[in-house]
Amino acid sequence: MTSRGHPASPPIAPPPGDFRGSNIPVVRREDFSATTYLLELEHPMMARAARPGQFVIVMAREGGERIPLTLADFDRARGTVTLVIQAVGKTTLQMQQDCQTGTTLASVTGPMGEPSRITGTGKVVCVGGGLGVAPVFPQARAFRDAGAFVIGVVGFRAADQVFWKERFASVCDEFILCTDDGSTGVAGRVTRGLEQALEQHPDVREVVAIGPPVMMQACAETTRPRAIRTTVSLNPVMVDGTGMCGGCRVRLTSGMKFACVDGPDFDGHQVDFDDLVNRLNRFKKEERQAIDKWSYSCKARRIS
Repeated sequence: MTSRGHPASPPIAPPPGDFRGSNIPVVRREDFSATTYLLELEHPMMARAARPGQFVIVMAREGGERIPLTLADFDRARGTVTLVIQAVGKTTLQMQQDCQTGTTLASVTGPMGEPSRITGTGKVVCVGGGLGVAPVFPQARAFRDAGAFVIGVVGFRAADQVFWKERFASVCDEFILCTDDGSTGVAGRVTRGLEQALEQHPDVREVVAIGPPVMMQACAETTRPRAIRTTVSLNPVMVDGTGMCGGCRVRLTSGMKFACVDGPDFDGHQVDFDDLVNRLNRFKKEERQAIDKWSYSCKARRIS
């Protein structure tokens, strides 16, 4: 999940069973590109509780926006959780500037959401597109650890945006890398890699796809004629993470659900992706205004 620039909300109490930490240390930072960066946070209790597919709600500074971010990794031995973030909204841009090794985040609440359904039999394809490569990693590792045959398919726009290639391949029995411009790996979108995997392995029983809505929808349509179970991780606008605000409603053929408490994983063949995209675009104007205001204040401080 990434920040979608929705209006900031006041802090609220976390639901029972969740862990909320204040002044969480950033123990490592890594930049993958001009817009994508990694933050490793020290939070032993959360690391012990985390499961693949879950997310956290981060507040970078007191009184700031609360943004949902899917866990990209967790290390129980080290007592850390890892976030991979794309600087697309005002808060994630500000975090990119401010969050360095040795700094702290005002609040991190989680793990939240339902863990992914992991089984250890048969073949599963784990598909990650762009930033979705990071959150699909824990699923691929968990499937492999459970005994499943894991085929990894990850896609990026170009070779200079590729990250975690070796790490992802290390938890897969087979690995397919795609780039939109063909600068490395298979030329084409990630669905081309998925089609290749399904042609070579007609006995695949499940597909997990994480990435932009259009990518997840394309994966679901690729598997629909084959009747392959397809799980997607959804990222609608979210405020409190407890189901109270109603902002993260997801329309399915079986009815309305809330991504924060019923998901974030859902059956991709049931998701109304048009409704999801409309909801994600609802605050584009406010997001642009927030970015412009923040950028102006940054320039003003530099001048003064």
